[in-house]
Amino acid sequence: MTLLAVYTTLATRDDAQRMATALVERRLAACAQIDAIESVYRWQNSERQDTEFRLMLKTTEARYPALEAAILSLHPYDLPAIHAVAVVHAHAPYAAWVIDGSTLA
Repeated sequence: MTLLAVYTTLATRDDAQRMATALVERRLAACAQIDAIESVYRWQNSERQDTEFRLMLKTTEARYPALEAAILSLHPYDLPAIHAVAVVHAHAPYAAWVIDGSTLA
């Protein structure tokens, strides 16, 4: 089973924590990590620079469609960034934990 690291960004730590909690509680992700970052980007024809919070979610490829739908439904941005990166190598017991944590009981 393919593991994924799924990333999105949010404007506030509170929004990131709420989303992380909701997605882990729904077993769409086994784990969520939140990092403060500085983003430089172009939006609506202007350059911007903002502090954001990157949310990294550990899940499986099978759970990705439901995870993406949940992120879209919970996200306050008009156009949220959602990136999924395949995990090529993972320690087997850890991979089993991610699979268990992101599978419906």
